[in-house]
Amino acid sequence: MCATFRFILRLFCVAFGIVVIFAAAGCGGVRPPRRDPDRVVSMEVTAYCPCGQCCGWVRNWRFQPVYAYGANKGQRKIVGQTASGTQARPGTIAADTSLYPFGTIMYIEGYGYGRVEDRGGAIKGQKLDLFYRTHQQALEWGRQHKSVKVWFPRE
Repeated sequence: MCATFRFILRLFCVAFGIVVIFAAAGCGGVRPPRRDPDRVVSMEVTAYCPCGQCCGWVRNWRFQPVYAYGANKGQRKIVGQTASGTQARPGTIAADTSLYPFGTIMYIEGYGYGRVEDRGGAIKGQKLDLFYRTHQQALEWGRQHKSVKVWFPRE
């Protein structure tokens, strides 16, 4: 009976591990809407990561991350926190929120589905910034012009 129990437990652990791996592989759990896109737009698409170079922060004399420039210069920065208050992860998109409000879902070829949860100082008009976990991945994406499918949030 013990051998059977151990076998079932191992089987469960392996199955759970596979589910976790596949869940982590997607773009932050953003699912495609079940309707046609509201709009298809040509955009300039760049990439960013949580590093200080991409997100404009440095460490102060206490080794704490602080804003490097702008209105909040010198104030504490929570690294990885988006303008909407969520934690940045694959699938997080920075956009001009006057055109694409928080919660807008987008499909970018070569990246996948993402949700607008952030904004950036240089992200104005038809520009997007896609989140990647590492600086190297962001550099590899570079600057591209893509056709983007857009689904605005429903109220």
